[in-house]
Amino acid sequence: MKELKITALTENLPQVLAFVDEQLEAADCPMKVQMQIEIAVEEIFVNIAHYAYEDEDGIAAIRVDVQGQPPSADITFIDSGVPYDPLAKTDPDVTLSAEERQIGGLGIFLVKKSMDDVIYEYSDGQNILTLKKGW
Repeated sequence: MKELKITALTENLPQVLAFVDEQLEAADCPMKVQMQIEIAVEEIFVNIAHYAYEDEDGIAAIRVDVQGQPPSADITFIDSGVPYDPLAKTDPDVTLSAEERQIGGLGIFLVKKSMDDVIYEYSDGQNILTLKKGW
């Protein structure tokens, strides 16, 4: 398992993506799966950067663990920001037109649909969100 600790600012997203990509490429992750993971990582990290620490800077830890046969990756985000379970929100009704839908929630919905599993827990004052994806 590899870990990156970084200030949760949107301008640090390229470093986060490069870190995750490095781990996935080392594990011969197929490009299609890597792109799905990148989109999910972007959504989660940007949400942490925008909402976890309100008006303060805080740290996000991103852990990547690739293992098994067939291989799978667990990408875990840990922050000490405001407790928030993005999985608790009801999925948007995607049968409605864009104008009829409520704002928000589409990003995490896409994350849930593109990953094999998404797990949230709040423990010891920390939000812990894990994305699981196999190939």
